[in-house]
Amino acid sequence: MISLQTNVASLAAQENLRVNTNFQKDTIEKLTSGYRINRAGDDAAGLAAANQLRSKVAELNQGVLNANDGAGQLQIMDGGLSNIGNILDRLKTLATESASDTFSGNRSTLNSEYQSLLQEVNRQASNIGLSSQGGAGSQFNKNLSVYIGGGSTQTNAQVSVDLGGAKNLVDSSGLAIGSTSIDAGGTALSNNSQNTLNNTTTMILTTHTTGGKQTFDINYIDGSGTQQVMHASVTSTDANGISVSAAVNQLNSQLTSINLTAAVDSSGQLVIGGTTGFALVGAAVTANAGGSGSISATSGLTSTTATGYNKSDYNVQTTFAAPNSSQPEIISFSNGQVTKFVTLDSTLTDGADLADAINQQTASMGITAIVNNSGGTGVSIESTGSFTMTMVQHDDDGSGNAAGPFTGSYAVGQQIDVTGPSTTASTTGNALSALTAINNAVAQLGQVQGRVGAGENQLKYAINLAQSQITNFSSADSQIRDADVAAEAANLTKAQVLQQASIAAMAQANSAPQQILSLLRG
Repeated sequence: MISLQTNVASLAAQENLRVNTNFQKDTIEKLTSGYRINRAGDDAAGLAAANQLRSKVAELNQGVLNANDGAGQLQIMDGGLSNIGNILDRLKTLATESASDTFSGNRSTLNSEYQSLLQEVNRQASNIGLSSQGGAGSQFNKNLSVYIGGGSTQTNAQVSVDLGGAKNLVDSSGLAIGSTSIDAGGTALSNNSQNTLNNTTTMILTTHTTGGKQTFDINYIDGSGTQQVMHASVTSTDANGISVSAAVNQLNSQLTSINLTAAVDSSGQLVIGGTTGFALVGAAVTANAGGSGSISATSGLTSTTATGYNKSDYNVQTTFAAPNSSQPEIISFSNGQVTKFVTLDSTLTDGADLADAINQQTASMGITAIVNNSGGTGVSIESTGSFTMTMVQHDDDGSGNAAGPFTGSYAVGQQIDVTGPSTTASTTGNALSALTAINNAVAQLGQVQGRVGAGENQLKYAINLAQSQITNFSSADSQIRDADVAAEAANLTKAQVLQQASIAAMAQANSAPQQILSLLRG
């Protein structure tokens, strides 16, 4: 049918021209923006997935900055710790010089430099945020969490570097060297005296045909403030026994690991001493298997139970009594630099619990509590220097009666001043004690450096993973969101040709009705 009213061919051409024009417009938009998806209508599901990927990339980009900041801070701390290590080396050099009886110089001059270096340790520890003084000086003495992102959970998106607790404090108090001195004087080895021996050639453990063995049970406090037990032994494999000097050498080969030393003093007493808090809680003599005969207690290095340092003015003792319930017992400890409060409540069940509760607060101050008998009820509080203990609050059993470990001997408000080691016991005693303390400090500092170094490596590996995730998430986002320029260029050519064809066809369709006039001319 030929119609003047409706030009169907033109209408079809117009529709196709509109479609092709939109196609060309969309193609030009994709080419000029670089994105396949420019609005939600382009690909709603793809846009949602791409937005999730883009969000993860944004999180990871900031996470990498966080990790770099954290690594930088740890590197600052690492440098500070290395410098403190150098100062410890100098402290040890000075202490070694003072520890020699043949030193003819002025020990006060050595000690003056020694004390100034201790203050420098404090300053540098504060600057790197690992000081026991609190405030800004201890800002990094905690579990440091660095949020990096990219994890399946928030916990998994964080890297933790644990620098918390007393074990990570590197000022002079935290390293337990703050009260040390290398001036003349100090504590001699006068702890835990054994039976009198005429001289160091006396033969012991001799009355059994195959010799015997003696074991010393020693409660001691390790570097983290935890009570441990060492079973140090002396062994003879011959009926003639071994010399006292050989026995002392055997003991020292074991005691050295916990910074204690055995020796025989001028009065013939076997003594054990050092700066580690300890108590000798037993010494058993046994015969070796086989043969006949027996070993009496007097043929060995027998002992009575005694506490470390063995000085009445150098430790506080108590017999454990469990605190009751409603009102705990509170005690403060001060070494002149730091004051700590210890709360003793009904969760304590024996002397070991009491010692642990005290040590958690005071170990970094060089003050240690230790169970001093095999029954687990006698507790001594010892220190490498002078300290003050003050009863702040007694336990109340609910009826107004005070109860608790220290109740029987100490009144509320009572201050107990405990003097430090004698300064006249020996010329080199201070320096020898300082050397032991510095050795412990070097070991503790090394552990802190290990944790900081491990943290640096953790962050480095975390940054590597985050960078890899950024690359892969960005790639996945690109696959969804970005335009394929080659394909869109081809589409543009196609759209332009189709648009031109649509215009030409529409021109033909528009002229078709004019042909009707030829029918009317007839």
